[in-house]
Order: sequence, then structure tokens, then C-alpha cells
Amino acid sequence: MEITKQVMEGDTFPLEDSFKDYVFKSPLNKLLLRIGVPTIILLFIVFKILYPFAGFINGDSYIYLESAYHNFTVNTYPIGYSKFLRLISVFTHSDTVVVGVQYFLLEINTLLLVFTIFYFYNPAKLTRVCLFIFMTMNPVYLYLANYISSDSFFLSLSLTWFVLLIWIMNRPTSWLIVINALLLFMAFTVRYNALFYPVISVVALLLSRRKVFMSLIGFGLSLLLIGIFIQVTSEKFKSISGYKQFTPFTGWQMANNALYAYRYVDSIDRKNVPLRLQLLDGLVRNYFDSSRDIRTHPAEALVASTVYMWDPRSPLSIYMESQFKKDSMASPLKKWSTVAPIMKEYGTFLIKSYPEEFAKHYLIPNAIKYYAPPVEFLDRYSTGVDSVNETAKVWFDYKSNKIKCYFKDFNVSILNFYPVLTGTMNVIFVLGTISFIFLRGYRQNLQLKKGLILVATIWAVNFGFSVFASPIALRFQLFPILISLSFAFLLIDYLVKAAKGSIENDLVSMPDQDMEKTTDQHVTV
Repeated sequence: MEITKQVMEGDTFPLEDSFKDYVFKSPLNKLLLRIGVPTIILLFIVFKILYPFAGFINGDSYIYLESAYHNFTVNTYPIGYSKFLRLISVFTHSDTVVVGVQYFLLEINTLLLVFTIFYFYNPAKLTRVCLFIFMTMNPVYLYLANYISSDSFFLSLSLTWFVLLIWIMNRPTSWLIVINALLLFMAFTVRYNALFYPVISVVALLLSRRKVFMSLIGFGLSLLLIGIFIQVTSEKFKSISGYKQFTPFTGWQMANNALYAYRYVDSIDRKNVPLRLQLLDGLVRNYFDSSRDIRTHPAEALVASTVYMWDPRSPLSIYMESQFKKDSMASPLKKWSTVAPIMKEYGTFLIKSYPEEFAKHYLIPNAIKYYAPPVEFLDRYSTGVDSVNETAKVWFDYKSNKIKCYFKDFNVSILNFYPVLTGTMNVIFVLGTISFIFLRGYRQNLQLKKGLILVATIWAVNFGFSVFASPIALRFQLFPILISLSFAFLLIDYLVKAAKGSIENDLVSMPDQDMEKTTDQHVTV
């Protein structure tokens, strides 16, 4: 069967042509790169003139720096990002270099994603230009990468992982499958959200239906590496706290989430608490009874947040400190990890005892946030704080603890459009997918069908994980937002072509068996 060609502004590129030639020999792609790359660099230069210092999240950033400074093997957060910081420190302690590496990693992986989408899904010229501009000139990248936080690095790894899944679905090779397994492991060491990534990888492998044996080996390798990491980490926490646990974060998060429901349970409806939990429950009840007035306790006005985990005045923190009155030498990590099991038990008890309140006051508000994630810390430079702690000062060789920017205040308004944009694109993606099914696009465009199945799976699994596991914020949801937005562009492109009656029955409309025979003939990346 003759390979159908993708037509681009007068130039034709066989779908079997190498990805490198496609990117660098297409007139449109070359034009986009010639304009886009200098613009990306210029944006970074201007941004660093306006914001010469890196941004810091109170707590998070300093924990990462502490782990890097002491070369810890475990800490409050996963250690992958701290190892990344330590690697950069081998060459320099400049915060500008750290921010630059994070920013350009994001942009490189975004370019890889955009051109991979162009290569396999062949959208119209206008769609390509709009998608390229929106993805690569995205202002959120600058503000996200400027923070000393795992968010930017994890997003880069996630984008690379998703690109590999597209290739594995369409042109699987043994090397791609092995690299995917290694990348999964790296992502998992940076953020535990990657726990569900192997499930998504299985979906991509099933959609590919080729290289089955190698796919099983790759999946097994990723599980083996993650399993070893979990075992080693669990043993380390056992030596610190006396309890074998992969991450104490789970217990604290469970208790925190449950309290957002428990504070709305009337005293006459409260159920008997197990003896082991009564001390903690008494502190929680006293706290709720004394914090009714949000004028004096403004944190109580927040919905589905993380205040109870981190605020030293919260009943959870007070309980933790009460358990170590006789041990003044205990480290914060030891305290935090030692009480994590009882936090998990308490949170589980509350959620099981008051499922309706938990759904009403935590799950539903969090689900609404998922539709349009709040900007959170990104609405202020360095979370609005003009100083850093001693760890940051030493690590980055700052002359003082003060940081500054070009503007009079640290407020950032350029990202205020993001919740509205995200909500709009979510609606477009859902309606576009329904239209794609209604118009039987799954019969005409098999590649787009597979891509939509993959993206919909990521969207659904991430929704369940995020809504139940942690409060929703823009920086945590950028990965599903970006890939959903990319495929929303593709759906709009498909519907426009359908309206014009110009749907191309090209390679993507071949039966699966013919397409497999064709694409297996050439796997050059």
C-alpha cells in the first residue's frame, strides 16, 4: 500500500519520514522555530531583568534546599528534585542558572510535544500556528520555573513521558519502551503523583498492540524500579519513626482533608471516637469550638486547603508537639513521620464516619476547583515574601536575606486569566470529544481516536487522584491542562474540517492491520 503523504503549505512529507527531517525541513516548522526560539530566549532575559531572584514557597522550597544541602535520602517531600538541585550545584550555585535550566527544560519538552502532535495528527496551518504560540509563549512557564520547587521539573518529565506514549502508540521501539520505564521512575522520585502513571502507560501499550513482549518487559522494569524505591524509602522512615511507611505525607494529607468535613459536623451528630484517637480528637474539637469567628481565624474561610497540615496553630501540629514534650532533640522529620500513622488512622475514621460531609465539604469543592484551578501562589512573586531563610541565602550565595523585583509590589496579575481559560478549554475538550464520537470520527481518524483515549484516561485518573488526595491548584494541574488543551485544538481542527467536508482519509484512516504493517517499516526518530 502506498504511503499517504501529509501536505503542508506546498511541501509533502511522507508519514514514514524521520521526525528530525520533518521538524527541520518543513518550511512552516522552520519558520516557527526561527521566530519561536529567539522569542523564548528573549522572554527569559526580560523576565529575569524584572525578577532577578528566584521565588520561594515558604516551607516547600526550603525543605528541598535542606535535602540538597545535607544530601538527605528521605524528607518531607520526594528527594528527586533535591538531587536535581544538587546536580546543578556541582557546576554553579547561581539561582539564575537553576531557573534557566527549569525554564528551558520546559520549553524544549513543549516544543517536542508540539512537533510530535504536528507529526502524527497533521492539523491545519492555522491550528499549528495557534497551538505553537500558546504552548511556547505561555507566561505561566516563566513564573513556574522561577520557583525553587519541583513543579517545573515534574511538569517537564511529565511532558516528555506523554510524548513517549504518543510515539509508543504509533511507532513503538524497544528503546522507547525502556526509556519510558526509566522516565517513569525519575518522575516518581520527584513527585508521588506519578504513582498512577504506570496505569496510563499500560493504556498506551494496549492501544499500540505491537511490541507486546517488549512492552511487558518495560512495564515490569518500571514497576521494579518504583518498587525498590518504595521499599528503600519505607525502611528509611522506619529507622526514623519506628513505623514502616512509604511517605508520612499520606497520613497528614488524609487527616487534613477529613478536618474540612469534620468542622461542619454538629456536636450532637459526632460519633464515638476510638480510645487511641481521643486525645487528638479532643484537640480538634477544642480548636473548632474556638475558631468560629473567621475575622480572628481567617484560615477557616478557606475551602479544601492545606492549612491543617502546615499551620503550627492547627490541632494536628499541636498534637504532634505534645507527643515530643520529653524529647527536645527530636528533629522535625522524626516528629512529623512518627505521628503520621495515627494521622492516617484518624483521617480514615472521620471520612468513613461522615462520608456525606466529606463529599459535600471537600470532594465537591475540590472537583469544582479541578474544572478551573485557582492560581494560588503564582499570583505573587515569591509568595509575596521579600526575604529568604538562611538555607537559601547560603545555597545561592546571596549577599543578604532580602530579595527584590523591578515592580513596587510582588503582585502578579498576568496569570489571572488562567482559571477562566482552563474552564473554557475543559468544556471545549469535552464537547469536542462528544462531537468526535457523534460524527464517528473514530472511524475516520484512528490516530486521533487513540490519542483522545489516552488523554481522556489521563484526565479521568488524574481527576480522581487529585480530587481525593490533595487540594487543587494550577501548578499541580498544568500537565493535564496542557495536554487537554493541545487535543482541544486538534478537536476544533477536526470539526472545522468536518464542517468543510474536507476530512482526509489518509494514513490515519487505514485499518489497524495495514497501518501497523506500514509504520513498522520505518521507525526512525
